[in-house]
Amino acid sequence: MEITDSPVAWVADHIRSYVASDGESGHRYQGKDALLLTTRGRRTGTLRRTALFYGADGDRLVVVGSNGGSAHHPAWVLNVRADPEVAVQVGAERFAARARVTEGDERERLWALMLEIFPSYGGMQKKTSRELPVMVIERAEAAG
Repeated sequence: MEITDSPVAWVADHIRSYVASDGESGHRYQGKDALLLTTRGRRTGTLRRTALFYGADGDRLVVVGSNGGSAHHPAWVLNVRADPEVAVQVGAERFAARARVTEGDERERLWALMLEIFPSYGGMQKKTSRELPVMVIERAEAAG
């Protein structure tokens, strides 16, 4: 099935470089680790891919639905809430995974981790009244 990349031009450019180089160009982006996340569109069923900075919590990957501090969640967050089965590329490695929004103490601990990795998330959180979702991504075989 065909995958539609982010409609945001600089993100789509990053994704194209990442895919074309099998992760050699793009896994490190602006000095941080980035992954590609593919979700299924909640209304269209279209596969949609975006690039996100990530952190690691043991074997799990952690991402933030910042949308630049916009009042609205990014589409990928809404898609994950509707269908948590996702595909991930980290460097050259591709795998099926399951994503979920964290809450409570787990969210607070992982939010602190992500603020260390990308301090700009703090400013983005201040720009909006919505709580920026912190998501955990687990390999499909580990998520069981």
